[in-house]
Amino acid sequence: MNSFIKLSLCILSISLVFTSCVSNKKLLYLQDIEQIIDNPTNTNYNITIKSNDLLTIQVSALNPESVLVYNQSLITKPPINGVATQNNGQQPQTYIVSKEGTIEFPEMGSIKLSGLTIDEATEKMKELVSKYVKNPIVNIRIVNFKVTVLGEVQRAGTFPINDQRVTILEALGLSGDMTIFGNRNEVKVIREVDGLKTYGELDITSASIINSPFYYLQQNDVVIVSPNRAQIQSSSFNRNTGVYISLAGIIISVLTILTRN
Repeated sequence: MNSFIKLSLCILSISLVFTSCVSNKKLLYLQDIEQIIDNPTNTNYNITIKSNDLLTIQVSALNPESVLVYNQSLITKPPINGVATQNNGQQPQTYIVSKEGTIEFPEMGSIKLSGLTIDEATEKMKELVSKYVKNPIVNIRIVNFKVTVLGEVQRAGTFPINDQRVTILEALGLSGDMTIFGNRNEVKVIREVDGLKTYGELDITSASIINSPFYYLQQNDVVIVSPNRAQIQSSSFNRNTGVYISLAGIIISVLTILTRN
């Protein structure tokens, strides 16, 4: 019996080693964040307009009537009993960027905007409108800006981004953060550039990600958090393995006490 108990304790100890907690170095974000303070970086953030983007383009000027043609509105629903509500008022006209990278704008026809940043597109539209309107102000927004987060996170899904600016860390926050089983060293970001798929890998444990072109996400980026090695290994075992090991430990302890006499 004593030999059996010793063997059981040995097996239990080995099992506990393999099911022990993951090292903090594999879980903590931005472990060398002091490097940011010592060596501040200048990361330029510019959104590039792409095909299938949905844009709103609003033009204003000192003479409002001179820009009415450029500010067409859509009425989503008629007023209820003659009273307009928040959900049935006017909304700005939207323009979809075609696969050729163009939009159809009133009075001007086809205008190519894909490949331009928001600032560049704004300047281009301002220059074109200036031919018809004195000192116009142009505001452009991407209204279908969204990112998708998949894998080992609390809430996988697609998230709309209202302010058109989101970092990889903010996207993970929207998804409820990674689970303890997420691989923080190889977070993938899939991106489409000029019709071609590309990707990058980010090590969330290192502050160097701030210098990555994938730190700031672009519209329609897909973030994938892969499972860590412990999760991959445990996938071949029952999820209740840890519970069973704990029960085995209790049983062995009881047997040890009973056989001492």
